Amino acid sequence: MKPASTLEVWLRGPLPEIPALLQPVAHALLQAREEVEKIAGGFPNEKLWERPVGVASVGFHLQHLTGVLDRLFTYAKGEMLSPSQLEWLANEGKPQAGQASFEELFQHFSQQIDKALAQLSATDTSTLLEGRGVGRAQIPSTVLGLLFHAAEHTQRHVGQLLVTVAVVGRNVEGKVQNVDL
Repeated sequence: MKPASTLEVWLRGPLPEIPALLQPVAHALLQAREEVEKIAGGFPNEKLWERPVGVASVGFHLQHLTGVLDRLFTYAKGEMLSPSQLEWLANEGKPQAGQASFEELFQHFSQQIDKALAQLSATDTSTLLEGRGVGRAQIPSTVLGLLFHAAEHTQRHVGQLLVTVAVVGRNVEGKVQNVDL
């Protein structure tokens, strides 16, 4: 049998601090962090904002992963976005101070996952079906709907990020350089 650390996160067993109903959300977020971390040290920073064939850049995906987790978990708490969250949203896809390298952007994402896990551990499962509004229009959702969407949205963008990393990390011979997928 493989060592637990080589298995996908969801196969390693329950996380003791996370309520049972929220285990899939936590597993998905931790899996996303591990997948992005694998490429954090080798991605060439000069390619961070390249948009091959017009798709979103690696930098955008890293900013968006961080921002969307923050926003969806804020809505799950029943709160509106703060001015700083709205500023982050407006600047997704643009180089910013403190976000000049893959590593810096990964650290923001990793810290946001830590915040999300702390919120999951403190979530009263009796509130999961409570209604929550999304955005200024207060589009109806639930606590569970928002938390689940945060997990699946994170996984979707990590997949897009990995493909973009593979494309922009190729050298002229078509080989992937500095990227271990």
